[in-house]
Amino acid sequence: MKLMFASDIHGSKTYCEKLLEIYKKEGASKLVLLGDLLYHGARNDLTLEYDTKAVAELLNSVKDEILCVRGNCDSEVDQMVLEFPIMAEYAAMLIEDRMLFITHGHVFNPSNLPPLKKGDILINGHTHVKAIESIGEYTYLNPGSISLPKDGVNSYMILEDGVFYLKDIKMNILTEPNTGRYALK
Repeated sequence: MKLMFASDIHGSKTYCEKLLEIYKKEGASKLVLLGDLLYHGARNDLTLEYDTKAVAELLNSVKDEILCVRGNCDSEVDQMVLEFPIMAEYAAMLIEDRMLFITHGHVFNPSNLPPLKKGDILINGHTHVKAIESIGEYTYLNPGSISLPKDGVNSYMILEDGVFYLKDIKMNILTEPNTGRYALK
């Protein structure tokens, strides 16, 4: 199984189109969205080609392939135009005997941990900064932001064959310090 993780589209038609293009090229079976899909947020500049209706249409076109959690900029009004659930604060999955705790990051994050046991993985967006870090007995992963990266690199994350890869939108594996890849085994 191959999963693609992305966060913080913030209403950018341009980057949503790019995200879906990459998703198809990657051949992932599910697109896991970590929130902040439509609204740009009061602290963010408008994104490139800010068009929430177009982003909703684009995401609805792959609604059966999306798993999504709610971001701090997502609202019940957004849910009215999106044809897949977005209101869950978190999701949990078991992969190779490890729990992936998937959330946006404004509630649960490395400073406010959910219940995790040794070896579990916390995955969130929200900060717009990509990360692969071992913190105590768990691992923290963040795909960064597809549209408004604070570190200058539009990025996403792939889970394939038990390995997480951080990639830029040109599909290059990122190798700078504290990023790159993380193997479950």
